[in-house]
Amino acid sequence: MTQEVYFDNAATTKIIPEVREIMLETMDVEYGNPSSMHLKGVGAEKYIRYAKNAISKQLKCEPKEIIFTSGGTEANNLALLGVVEANKRSGNHIITTGIEHASVYNPILHLEELGFRVTFLRVDSEGKVDLEHLREELCDETILVSTMAVNNEIGTVEPIEEIATIIQAYNKGHDKNILYHVDAIQAFGKQIIYPKRIGIDVMSISGHKIHGPKGSGALFVDNKVKIKPILFGGGQEKGIRSGTENTAAIAGLGKATEVMYDRLEENVQQLQLVKQTLIEKATALDGVTDNSGEAPHIASLSFRGVRSEVLLHALEDKGIYVSAGSACSSNHPAVSGVLKAIDLDKELLESTLRFSFCEYNTVEEAEYTVKVLGELLPVLRKFTRK
Repeated sequence: MTQEVYFDNAATTKIIPEVREIMLETMDVEYGNPSSMHLKGVGAEKYIRYAKNAISKQLKCEPKEIIFTSGGTEANNLALLGVVEANKRSGNHIITTGIEHASVYNPILHLEELGFRVTFLRVDSEGKVDLEHLREELCDETILVSTMAVNNEIGTVEPIEEIATIIQAYNKGHDKNILYHVDAIQAFGKQIIYPKRIGIDVMSISGHKIHGPKGSGALFVDNKVKIKPILFGGGQEKGIRSGTENTAAIAGLGKATEVMYDRLEENVQQLQLVKQTLIEKATALDGVTDNSGEAPHIASLSFRGVRSEVLLHALEDKGIYVSAGSACSSNHPAVSGVLKAIDLDKELLESTLRFSFCEYNTVEEAEYTVKVLGELLPVLRKFTRK
């Protein structure tokens, strides 16, 4: 029987029992509308409060600064479109990078089409933001800077504290209020981030990357930040995100947050062990190189002479599930903008796979994967040469 190895956790994760249990409670018992004034509504609303408290505890912010969304994509769209709409009288310049997730990159392209001037910051060969370029581009017309905390394809950990410090220094010296948005979707649950202490004004998170349900997400919005809704309706979530709250998804996100941060240290140790094992043993194979950043749960490996799509499906046949980049772009094959941005060898642009881990993955799974790679690569290279 083929062993199953799921190494695509940056795409999505399996719901854990604690999350499933609390979600079932909201669907079977406390199924009322959280906005209803009767007891069924009050019973549902307590799960909303529970989740806000669970998340705000980990972010060291106030519960009222957490706005629930349908996921990371909506959180990023609300952050960008909502903040720009509310602050457009202060300027028309937005700064981001060329390696952002599509849920940031595409809304920013939309804003560019609307007439906003956009600067895409350079990154180095490791995918880290060029801080000097940021200093050069900040100006009195800048209203928003948006960067990710951890790159979803190669696992680069971005210097968000340094970026925030640079923005704050500019604001102080020029009497400005440039806001800083961080897409923390690949960082949340894997590292500690206190946005208010760092100087992050708006920050996006997602549930299904941390063993919560798909369709769950949240946006931290500092009390001082002006933001306008992009959905209009009944005025839920302080009028910023209308729509009847998805109590089950929100409760699941809250529970996943609680569990992941309770186990954070041991989880990270396990992630690092699996990642290190895979990289060390895989790069000992002929023609395999490592592009990975510091994030404990993402490894990017290039396999010279083998197309990534071919290798992905060959691994799938052996029960090993990986990805060729961002899952959100998997239905639109194209050379990764991230890999091009870090100036990866042209021969490797279409020969790179992402392996992403959760704390339930094991060293044995990493060793099995390398064993399979060792068997597949010579065969696939021979076939490619023909």
